[in-house]
Amino acid sequence: MEQRLDFYKANPQAIKAMLALEERIGKSSIEKSLAELVRLRASQINGCAFCVDMHTTDARKGGETERRLASVVVWREAPFFSERERAALEWTEALTLVAQTHVPDAVWDAVRPHFTDQELAELTMLVVTINGWNRISVGFRKIPE
Repeated sequence: MEQRLDFYKANPQAIKAMLALEERIGKSSIEKSLAELVRLRASQINGCAFCVDMHTTDARKGGETERRLASVVVWREAPFFSERERAALEWTEALTLVAQTHVPDAVWDAVRPHFTDQELAELTMLVVTINGWNRISVGFRKIPE
């Protein structure tokens, strides 16, 4: 596979805006380990090889175990995740697949007890941002290094 376009060079101002979102998310109250799990799960759903590679690498650097990383794709069946993590992963899936799920009330009811209003807003922006990166990277065929 070959990269279609170097979007960093094609539109640096748009990338600058995306990086500003990332900077804000980096200052959020969402735990770094949870943020990487969310990024990984959305990237798996979207089939973004570049982002899956990046976020598994970043999660490992942050101390995440291979066992948990390998189990993100089957988080519902794996006993390795906290209730807060499970709620975040379910929220991530519902938002990532919004055209199919329309984010059901049951998903909202599951995530609500585990996050404050501010955290829910931050978690949602995290999901929105990784989905944006996934669409850029998949569309232009960004390849893992």
